[in-house]
Amino acid sequence: MEIIRNLFYGFPHLWGGGVAHSVMILALVIALGLALGKLKVARVSLGLTWVLFIGILFGYLSFNLDEHLLHFMKEFGLILFVYSIGLQVGPGFFSSFKKGGLSLNMLTIGIIALSIVTTLIIQYFSGESITTMAGILSGAVTNTPGLGAAQQANSDINGVDAPEIAMGYALTYPMGVIGVILSFLILRFLLRINSNQEEKVAESGLGQLEDLTVRPFSVEVSNKMIDGKTVKEIRDILERKFVISRLAPKGSDRQDTVVNGRTILHVGDIVNVISTPKDVDPIIALLGKPAEINWDDCDKRLISRRVLVTKPNINGTTLHQLKLRANFGANVTRVNRSGVDLVATPNLKLQLGDKLTVVGSEMAINHTEKLLGNQLKRLNYPNLIPIFLGIALGCFVANIPIDLPGFSHAVKLGLTGGPLVVAILIGYFGPKYHLVTYNTISANLMLREIGICIFLASVGLGAGKEFFSTALTTQGLHWILYGVIITMLPILIGGLIGRFALHLDYYTLIGVLAGTNTNPPALAYANGLTSADSPSVSYATVYPFAMFLRIITIQIMVIALG
Repeated sequence: MEIIRNLFYGFPHLWGGGVAHSVMILALVIALGLALGKLKVARVSLGLTWVLFIGILFGYLSFNLDEHLLHFMKEFGLILFVYSIGLQVGPGFFSSFKKGGLSLNMLTIGIIALSIVTTLIIQYFSGESITTMAGILSGAVTNTPGLGAAQQANSDINGVDAPEIAMGYALTYPMGVIGVILSFLILRFLLRINSNQEEKVAESGLGQLEDLTVRPFSVEVSNKMIDGKTVKEIRDILERKFVISRLAPKGSDRQDTVVNGRTILHVGDIVNVISTPKDVDPIIALLGKPAEINWDDCDKRLISRRVLVTKPNINGTTLHQLKLRANFGANVTRVNRSGVDLVATPNLKLQLGDKLTVVGSEMAINHTEKLLGNQLKRLNYPNLIPIFLGIALGCFVANIPIDLPGFSHAVKLGLTGGPLVVAILIGYFGPKYHLVTYNTISANLMLREIGICIFLASVGLGAGKEFFSTALTTQGLHWILYGVIITMLPILIGGLIGRFALHLDYYTLIGVLAGTNTNPPALAYANGLTSADSPSVSYATVYPFAMFLRIITIQIMVIALG
């Protein structure tokens, strides 16, 4: 019995209660929290937040860790989590501001600004401390890195942790999840949404997402003005990005050789084109008319296959430099990167882990596979040097003081902002300079989940002693009410702006709103409403910038008013 007691409460003669005690408590908190996180009510789950709740319970029961050890584990877990987030979003961070993504991110800025203003108004009238409101804000917008950023900023200023940050987060997080979904339902009623009509608009891919997706379609050439012109000449006339992957000549069941810039088109030919949705109509208007054809029934000599880029020397190389058409007779029609399809333009730089859709003969595709790698085994081996080198650089950047006018203390990016900024820059610029930063989605997810679990468990253990004395009071109910207001008011206002000012379809709109609140359960709910991928595409477009803004703005708020 004494061994069991010491394992739970710590060995009195060992620092921090002993390694066995510390590891066992952390492991139990995380395991129980993850198990409860699988529970769903009406398709909604609190997920990893259960780790925080179990940590609070263990802390209340005094199954705790040494204060210094707890602080180290919390910061280390946060660094792992934030850095892996940065690596994930880095490749698409800056490209998300191009064309259609710019207006969506501007809407994100407005919603985040509204949530900050709402928080400060509540803080002014309620008299709550800024640390309490920072925790309430983090929970209300379901942003765990924001919780870490607020704690880190407060620790830099005051030298101690503020348990009310974690308590505010824990109290408001559940309603942060539910409040977003309730806001979606209210917007559906206010906007008088016609599901069938919105579904058609979303599936068309037009609107703000038209530059962020690609679509294949077939066209029969009937315009005599372009009879005898090459594909390159047609591209120069249209001045639009598109790829012709296959060609069925007039009066023949045979599919011609791989199409390139020198291929000549004739009236009656049928071509398979890949382009963005906004370019579909202009391309059809120039070439002729839409056609229905089953390309699989054409000549079996040409096949289509996905090829994975796994050779490090290909990283940062453009499609034009590879000369796949000239050397092998293979044609790249699209590139899938992080779940998003891109038009395979000659100047597109490839990255390790890209999936290329290649059309050609069996031999041509085999040669292409040898050139690009196409060996998943190569990617399964984790590339650890950029991770630890980036974390070290992130810790250095985290402590660089930045003097801003009007601030009594120098602003620092902290252990959330520093590693995040470095990871985003490495993830984006690495391939451009042939630096291999790729890790598989599963490896990155493992690193991220371990980090956030350690962080949440440590936060919960540190806040457990005072949590129930606050939660079961009138003050706790007030905090929950503040959280509901911070969750729903900016989303409702932002939803109306997105609908009437940006003319977003409903499914794109709720994807943006879920991404702005970095809320995966809300995205899952949105995806369940439609067969279109617009919620996922719009979520992925705004998520990187929203995550960055949430982390930075909450630090500035705490430093300025703390």
